[in-house]
Amino acid sequence: MAKHKPTQPSATWKQVAAFRLARHHLTQRAHAGTLVAVVREMGGAQAQLLSAAQISLWSRVRDLQLADVEQALSKRNLVKAACMRQTLFLIPSKDLAVFVRGTSRRAEKEIRWTRGKGVPDRVIDAAIEAALGALDEPRTRSEIAERASQALGVRIQAAHGGGWGHQKELAAVPVGHLNFPVVDLLHLAAARGVVCYGPSRGHEPTFVRADAWVPRWQDVAREQAEGILLHTYLKSFGPATAADFALWTGITLTDAREIWAREQADIAAVNVQGWEAAILRKDVDELLHAEIDIPLVRLLPYFDSFLLGHRERAHLMLTEHRPKVYRPQGWISPVVLVDGRVAAVWEHARDANGLRVNVTRLASMTRPVIAGIREEARDLGRFLGISNVDIQIT
Repeated sequence: MAKHKPTQPSATWKQVAAFRLARHHLTQRAHAGTLVAVVREMGGAQAQLLSAAQISLWSRVRDLQLADVEQALSKRNLVKAACMRQTLFLIPSKDLAVFVRGTSRRAEKEIRWTRGKGVPDRVIDAAIEAALGALDEPRTRSEIAERASQALGVRIQAAHGGGWGHQKELAAVPVGHLNFPVVDLLHLAAARGVVCYGPSRGHEPTFVRADAWVPRWQDVAREQAEGILLHTYLKSFGPATAADFALWTGITLTDAREIWAREQADIAAVNVQGWEAAILRKDVDELLHAEIDIPLVRLLPYFDSFLLGHRERAHLMLTEHRPKVYRPQGWISPVVLVDGRVAAVWEHARDANGLRVNVTRLASMTRPVIAGIREEARDLGRFLGISNVDIQIT
């Protein structure tokens, strides 16, 4: 008797939106006492701008105070580190090894590039060892350059860089015939060790090895970390594809597919109105029963993780609106999310009279949505410690 192939679950985009919103704690804000868990479950809070990461957390945690985020960092329950896409994130310290080791294949590309420039492996290994050895306590870039150069028996050089359009002279460590600014040297080191940010000294950041900074540090082998990270990703961003996972992590599609294949037993295919994707098997039932209480309005800041988990963005906005959200040089605009789709962009600024919130509509809005925007903006003022909030919607 012929065996029937199991029917592939089918979901609608509304169910997908409801599922993802709930998993990102955007349907209902979580309790403030769960802040650290929320950061893990949203896949980290992107933190090139710390203020944006703070607002990302405000959008997901009920009655959150700025002091709550600062306290989590000072107590080292949260740490800042480069992980996915070699971008800065706030990450729970107990999960730091998963997020860094799970994306370390990208750092291996730095080693391959250096090797391709003719630098021998023994020189690369010595440079990484010197960099990690300098990070036994929080140190500034100049201190790292000095200590690493001393360990290697070379003299500090000057290089130009800085990123984000700012070119300045930086201390650089010779690695063979190449000069590595400290940030690039740390990118090399990320293939072998786990590094995070320490406390700033004024406006200058410090860096430190995780085992010298994170309480009760526990490392994780790369393969194990990759599997855990894929599960973490699918819990919040599923349904998704291996290409989506590659984009989110910054690793190659080949590597993403390899990790995906190792975890295949826990992954189920799902059809979303013709789009072939996958989700964790244990989450299929929740996806198929997911609903949104309309209207669901949230203000998301620059670089919010909800906007950065997938290669295609048609589920988030009309194609004609993408340039207003995904801007040049990697900037992701603050958006008003309504039922999981981008309905507007917004900005805020402090002035002598309080907080100004300006919203620019990308689509028509109902009165309940406008009321929701005003309610969110007033609570943002509370979070920022500003009582007077002026809201303009155009």
